[in-house]
Amino acid sequence: MLKELIDQFYLENQKNKEQTRFYITDAGKCPRAVFFKFKNAPREPIDARIMRIFEHGENIHRSIFNILYRLRLGVVTEIPIPSQEIISGRADAILCIGNENYVLDIKSMNSMIFRKLLAPKEENVYQIQLYLHYFNIKKGILLYIDKDQQEMKEFFVDYDEALCKSLLDKFYALKDQVEKNVLPLRLEDYPRNWQCNYCAFKKVCKTELWENSLGRE
Repeated sequence: MLKELIDQFYLENQKNKEQTRFYITDAGKCPRAVFFKFKNAPREPIDARIMRIFEHGENIHRSIFNILYRLRLGVVTEIPIPSQEIISGRADAILCIGNENYVLDIKSMNSMIFRKLLAPKEENVYQIQLYLHYFNIKKGILLYIDKDQQEMKEFFVDYDEALCKSLLDKFYALKDQVEKNVLPLRLEDYPRNWQCNYCAFKKVCKTELWENSLGRE
């Protein structure tokens, strides 16, 4: 009985915000899925268990923020990027270590994924690169936390101007597709890509309904 009440609470408070601009976290994501978000396409509701996992991750972030403040690292947390045309985002923290500024991005994951992590995830590198770009900071830290065992791994990232330009070019190209109702192609390794397994738009993606309605050849 209680389990059902708790699950219902999460499900009733689930909100799908209308998307009008790209988020930095869209970097590295399937363009087709991002397109569907803009078009408010039918999506599978998020399971209550997954929502609790997200909430647990947010609690881990707050715990790390508290430690950073106590370490007196000149830290500011949850900072929006400067307002600009098509992208919005909020960095976890900017901190100062040894008189040098860093953008900090925190990622939490389960033990199985954490143990296999030998290098930062590509999509996480893309995201922190854009934070570095918009804050005009040259160094970043990706901090990964094992939610089960509370182990940590950190990776340092240097600003890559060419990579940021490539990422921004892709955002502008996708913006053009959204405005012109041109549905992006599926990922080259669809449906084997890991993103496909967790995509809320699985059903609409595998049908031809959207392609026909948007006038694709």
